Amino acid sequence: MEAVAVIVALMFAVFVALGVIAVVRSVRAVKRGVDRTVTQARRTVEDTRLKAKQYVQPGAPGEVAELRLSLRTSMRATQEALRAAAPDDPSLSEALALFKRLSTHGQEIDADLKRLEAEPDKARVAGSLPELRERVERVTHSADSLRWAAQDRARQFADDDLALLSEQIRMEAGALRHWTTEEEPQAAPTGAGAGARTPGAGVGAEGPEAATTAGAEPERPAITPRDTWRQPGYSWQKTRRPESTT
Repeated sequence: MEAVAVIVALMFAVFVALGVIAVVRSVRAVKRGVDRTVTQARRTVEDTRLKAKQYVQPGAPGEVAELRLSLRTSMRATQEALRAAAPDDPSLSEALALFKRLSTHGQEIDADLKRLEAEPDKARVAGSLPELRERVERVTHSADSLRWAAQDRARQFADDDLALLSEQIRMEAGALRHWTTEEEPQAAPTGAGAGARTPGAGVGAEGPEAATTAGAEPERPAITPRDTWRQPGYSWQKTRRPESTT
């Protein structure tokens, strides 16, 4: 009885532990989903604010908002493209590492632009814009290059796979139509030039003995009967056997 009680207690402890683990994992998954949703919402709000500021505020403030929006859009598009293609192409691991380093520079530039956006001195903002614009262009150009290269690589793989698939289908279609490659039997030549003899030459050349022999041959039926069990068929059909065959 003590052994049974110990086993029951162990099973209960195992079930409790599994339940706790499942609850913890569920809570973590829900938390990750909430954090992801909040991050996306904040990103959407920020992008909407920058778009509105870009068109509403002319001059240096609007240009700062335009630079921030351009930087954020390019970096986000490249990140999504690389992450989507990386599971199917392990060669993109180096590209992901380079993009991670590029993201550090992009975050620094975005922080500088954000501080410049809140700068009240218009002259300082106008003086800092050329250098920040150049940095933004360098980062966005590098991000776009990575994204376009990954997209071209994926497109090339798809084209190669489609070409290989088309060739395999063509070969399989030819194999399915194998009867078209078999040589058809040539028909016996007909006409006057196919072994025809001149009138009157047969009897004169062979003599009366040939006529007697021809007359002695038994009369053949007009249609030669065929065996009922030996029927012609296609190469993929089985030949029927006679009933006496075991």
